[in-house]
Amino acid sequence: MRKSVYLGIDFGTTVLKICAFDSATGHILAHASENLKVRHSANGGREQRIPSINRIFSDLVHEIQIQLGARWNRVESIGLAAQGGSTLIADRKTGKPLTSMILWNDGRTHGYTETLAEEIPLQYRRKHLFCDSLPAGLGRLLWLSETRPGLFHENHIHVGAGEYLYFTLTNIWRQDPGNAIQIGSYHAAKKRLDSFLFRRIAVPLSFVASLRRGHETAPLSLQGARLLGLPEGIPVAGPYIDQESGFLSAARVSKRPLHCSLGTAWVGNFVLPDETTGFSPTQLVLPSPLGRGRLIVQPLLTGNTAWDWGLRTFADNNLRTAIAKATRIFSKSLLPRDGLVAFPWFSQPNPLYSSSHGAGGFFGLDAQTTPDDQLRALAAGMAFELRRVFGSLIESDRVDSIVLGGGASKGTYFQEMIAGLFSPVPVFRQMEEEFSTARGTIFSFDPNVSQTKSRLICPPDSALLMKIRHHYDYYLKTISRLYPLCATGKAFSFAERE
Repeated sequence: MRKSVYLGIDFGTTVLKICAFDSATGHILAHASENLKVRHSANGGREQRIPSINRIFSDLVHEIQIQLGARWNRVESIGLAAQGGSTLIADRKTGKPLTSMILWNDGRTHGYTETLAEEIPLQYRRKHLFCDSLPAGLGRLLWLSETRPGLFHENHIHVGAGEYLYFTLTNIWRQDPGNAIQIGSYHAAKKRLDSFLFRRIAVPLSFVASLRRGHETAPLSLQGARLLGLPEGIPVAGPYIDQESGFLSAARVSKRPLHCSLGTAWVGNFVLPDETTGFSPTQLVLPSPLGRGRLIVQPLLTGNTAWDWGLRTFADNNLRTAIAKATRIFSKSLLPRDGLVAFPWFSQPNPLYSSSHGAGGFFGLDAQTTPDDQLRALAAGMAFELRRVFGSLIESDRVDSIVLGGGASKGTYFQEMIAGLFSPVPVFRQMEEEFSTARGTIFSFDPNVSQTKSRLICPPDSALLMKIRHHYDYYLKTISRLYPLCATGKAFSFAERE
């Protein structure tokens, strides 16, 4: 019997990956990836050029074809996941891009978003979006409508990264709820597209793609078939938001897993029943990809942007060398000296200067503080944030395991600290974590094959466990005194909203 192949595509913020999986065993048969070039501007702009994306995708497809050889012709299904909340204006009929891809973390339009937030009642956001923060994509659309009004034409369409690549493969415009909520076109309570916020910026709802329904697929188009060198009609699933697909790759580790993606941004993903009320100011609430309930996508105010900065600043400017040096630093001591705290809130607006970005900082520095201890404090602060934000989730018994994925999950120091912070709840690490998002895209074709293998992380011994919790308690105490009014830093809670 000829074994078929599943293809999974992970269109991330900084890396594009393609993986081929054996449909019978789930083994990775081939994989290829390439960094995506991000153009930075002094005012916080972050963009990617579409020709560069197209070239990289074509090169990766060619590389997978070479690795698979004759088995390339046995590709029978394709799944796609991508970063959510990005912005691209394209020709509705042809898909021709009319702008660059403006990334979700582009900082040029914070002022527009803040202006809109003053006009849109907090009660509306909590009732309809299940969060306090206004979607950044809405401010970005307002900015574009004022600076480039010619883009807003009935023959054009606003899409994100996943929608663009999905159209390239299927000739169908379709968006996932995760992208829709980040641009302001989604009603979380009713689980459908909604025009209320778009009316505030005078943009019709028809300017965005229709919503993906469940795990529906679309056939590979003639254009997509020519691009891939495959037959027309192969089912293509998606587009999924990358966090949704990542969760699907860990959904069967336990009955109620909390999937923690330790990537560019650190994000926790978990499912709650529809009738369960939980809240944080920054959460995204989407339909559960498992059928019932809601998927909570909870971003933290930290991520590998902060960690990469720490490695370059305190270890070595070359990341590869810095990672090796960090391993040696943590082998001497997992934790910094008492009294040293790092707040890794690099994605949090400055609470004192709203026009400035970044609320990260150190507390407890003195003339004897070493770079090694500052790196330890930063790593500890990042792990502490994970425990702080999801503490009530653990204490309420709404989840029964922690599953770590993403690049930072490979750091044994992060593994040890997180296992200690969440003990006795079991903490697992996804193996082949760099391919977990791509693997999750094939969930609709075979839920078993879509699961990454996971390994249980042993918690630290009792002495180190006590030290970790001592430092964590001091971290919480310091936050309560220095940042009592930092609303967007509030943890996920089951308590009544204020």
